[in-house]
Amino acid sequence: MKFLKEMDRNYLLFLLSTAFVGIAQSVDGATLTNYLKDGLGMMILERSALEFPRELPGLLMVFIIGSLAFLGDVKTMLVGNILSAIGMLALGLIPPEYSLVVVSIFVYNMGTHIYMPLSNSIGMSFASAGDLGKKLGRMNAVNTFTLVVSSAILWGLYKFWHISFMTAFSIGAVAFLLAAVPLFFMQPVNSVKKPRRFIYRQEYGLYYWLSVLYGARKQIFITFGPWVLVDVFRQSVTTMTMLFFIVSTLGIFTKPWIGHMIDRLGERFVLMAEATGCFLVCLGYAFAADLFAAETALLVICICYVLDQMMNAVSMARATYMRKIAVKPEDISPSLSLGTSIDHLVTVFLPIFGGLVWYNSGPNGYKYVFLGGAVIALLNFISARFIKTNSKNLDFQVGKAE
Repeated sequence: MKFLKEMDRNYLLFLLSTAFVGIAQSVDGATLTNYLKDGLGMMILERSALEFPRELPGLLMVFIIGSLAFLGDVKTMLVGNILSAIGMLALGLIPPEYSLVVVSIFVYNMGTHIYMPLSNSIGMSFASAGDLGKKLGRMNAVNTFTLVVSSAILWGLYKFWHISFMTAFSIGAVAFLLAAVPLFFMQPVNSVKKPRRFIYRQEYGLYYWLSVLYGARKQIFITFGPWVLVDVFRQSVTTMTMLFFIVSTLGIFTKPWIGHMIDRLGERFVLMAEATGCFLVCLGYAFAADLFAAETALLVICICYVLDQMMNAVSMARATYMRKIAVKPEDISPSLSLGTSIDHLVTVFLPIFGGLVWYNSGPNGYKYVFLGGAVIALLNFISARFIKTNSKNLDFQVGKAE
């Protein structure tokens, strides 16, 4: 195709890697919760405690990426994909022992947490000042397209072939390995030299605070949203896979649209809109069972799950906000990494607290967890109102990916 021939070779390889990551993410998103509940028989306290080793790599990420800075962003992300492959394969092969699950989860999430900040940093390196949202939206659209296709195939494999969790995790591991291959062949180009350690600046204070709130908001939905469906409403892995398929399908349209809204209306508007949506979703999780009959309540919870997953794409706005307020262009990548570590200060400990609240409050304890989430969404809304960007910072000629 003509547009593929005209596309920058490095950018095309990067998008190809992003596509394979999407396949692996479909396995994670559709399978992990049911694996922990149905395959390992975990209860809410065990599940919430697992978030400590699962999110600890994110807390350490600023030091990990700093120590790998000599490789450059692209090769560091390659290492992350290989670690993800090893960890996901281990999940499918190990016996059902909690200690082995902890180690496998730690290795797997070490890789995924390396990928998260660097994917935005590399994606923005291909953008000009006026199309940050467009470039990130396109990157997410490619990722989402593969999520749609792979989650549909995965649903068929679960529904008709009754594949095991081991087979599903093996598919995901292979996809992560394939995602590393295009990164290996990306050609090095001139780039802005980055410092070897993290950067902390007072000017980025609001970005750090938004990262804290994002960590709290994210963890409530990652840990407890799917668990409500699987534990309280007894939904099977095929149902969870179908929901993931719906999320992915809608994401083809919503992710580029969110990117367009960032470019057109700015990060302040987009993040305030996200906070409003999260507030309503939390209320839906908390009160659906009280307001509706069982089947309708399940439908409402499923809608809340889909809406939350779609709003995850708004994380692009935090990345572009960081880029716009950067004092120096070389601050961007290490600052995004620091933001990841900061949001994990919350995500490491919040799930344990939420699990204790749920457990000690009885069968309906999850409602109090989501009421807490509504408070966090309100804080996020208020904080986003203070966002201001300096247009002159967009004059940076940000270097291409290393």
